Amino acid sequence: MDAAAGHQEFIDVLIVGAGVSGIGVAYYLQRDHPGRRYLIVEARGASGGTWDLFRYPGVRSDSDLHTFGYEFRPWRSEVAIADSASILAYVRETAAEHGIDRNIRYHVTVISASWSSSDAQWSVTVQDAATGARSVIMCNWLLCAAGYYRYDEGFTPRFAGRERFAGPVIHPQHWPEDLDYAGKRVVVIGSGATAVTLIPAMARTAAHVTMLQRTPSYVLPVPSRDAVNARLTAWFGASRGYSMTRWINASRQVVLWRFCQKHPKAARRLIRYLNARMLPEDYPVDEHFNPPYDPWDQRMCIVPDGDLFRVIRDGKASVVTGHIETFTENGVQLLDGRRLEADIIVTATGLNVQALGGMSLTVDGSPVHAPDHFIYKGMMLSGVPNFVFVFGYTNASWTLKVGSLSEHLCRLLTYMDSRGYDTARPVAADQGMTAGPFLDFQAGYIKRALDRLPHQGSRAPWRVSPTHRADARQLRKRVDGPELVFSSAMPGGSSAGSPEEARLGHG
Repeated sequence: MDAAAGHQEFIDVLIVGAGVSGIGVAYYLQRDHPGRRYLIVEARGASGGTWDLFRYPGVRSDSDLHTFGYEFRPWRSEVAIADSASILAYVRETAAEHGIDRNIRYHVTVISASWSSSDAQWSVTVQDAATGARSVIMCNWLLCAAGYYRYDEGFTPRFAGRERFAGPVIHPQHWPEDLDYAGKRVVVIGSGATAVTLIPAMARTAAHVTMLQRTPSYVLPVPSRDAVNARLTAWFGASRGYSMTRWINASRQVVLWRFCQKHPKAARRLIRYLNARMLPEDYPVDEHFNPPYDPWDQRMCIVPDGDLFRVIRDGKASVVTGHIETFTENGVQLLDGRRLEADIIVTATGLNVQALGGMSLTVDGSPVHAPDHFIYKGMMLSGVPNFVFVFGYTNASWTLKVGSLSEHLCRLLTYMDSRGYDTARPVAADQGMTAGPFLDFQAGYIKRALDRLPHQGSRAPWRVSPTHRADARQLRKRVDGPELVFSSAMPGGSSAGSPEEARLGHG
């Protein structure tokens, strides 16, 4: 135990993070295992995770809320692509309705966690943000639902001459509440989901907004309201209509992704056609909206009702494709000599990904270095007992993973209870299994972090399922298997597991 740590307490399941994932997991735990005591610790002062953190103009989901919402609680708004305030209210209402909010402890940061096989317990050192005091929480299971990026800093590349610019330079992750951009010229650097969300929102009052991108992104216009859901709800009622819409939309996401994977040229032509229809006549579509990579090599940007194209068509916003040479006193100069005048520059340049919520882990005294481990069923790490992490989908709604993972975990706990086990440790049987990247995904924020993330293997159950359907098939099967080793702590501090079972690394 850390010498600085204070009192200890025991929790059956400790959940790190009070966002969409943490609250979702808590629901299933208390539904299926009401006798187990769980606690959610949250480093920030409020629940909601991403939806409470980001405050930039127009912030919203880029997934429809019928699949992003929880399976057990229908999304009842007519708006399918919802703003952050609506999503935050939905998440917090869910927590309050099921009493989950009473089990959240705020301003608590997890520093480290140490597993003891002899005790079948994690010792988790946490720190109070207000006082700096440390204490230890003991738990049998540790679940990381802290997301995949650092909450305290976004990613901003180094820009030459940045100090010369006379106006504010703002990263969307740290948006100032008092920023007045009415009547101002704004340059937004970036072309991802954040940029395409910001620009239509800022264009309402700014003098002009320019999206400055090095390379284009795929931008797909979608209706903000789900007409199918409206009909299904009218015919079958809110609950059944929601369930049917959720299934239809989740299936549609898979179909779109597979179409893009199998027929990238056709997908590119279709997306270009949809873009060109919504842009001014003779607009240089290929220069600004035709990426050099195939659809879904990176996450596709969603624009509800084509709002980005509308502000471009109305002359309130424009797109410039080029490379920055330097910031100037009055804006940005590009390598080709063009100058963009600006009063405000927004660096919508991405996130800093971190592994395992930023906490350090040890197992029986040996440090856990994430890149040395394989991912088991997309939710556990090889050689690390009783530890689960939540990482959603890059090609569909994040929350779809939360439900299937949580139900699998609950069935795993039931299985262990019925047989007297207290420890489950993934162990790869094939020591020569080929290691692949955490995700087969070309987004910059993932590529920058690959050396800090665990690997996936070359076969099931060590491969990360690419779709919700594939995950559902894997996670709805039996919870035991030859590569998940169960054991029970024995009197005197010994373990039923063999030394080989306790070995860390790739199994």
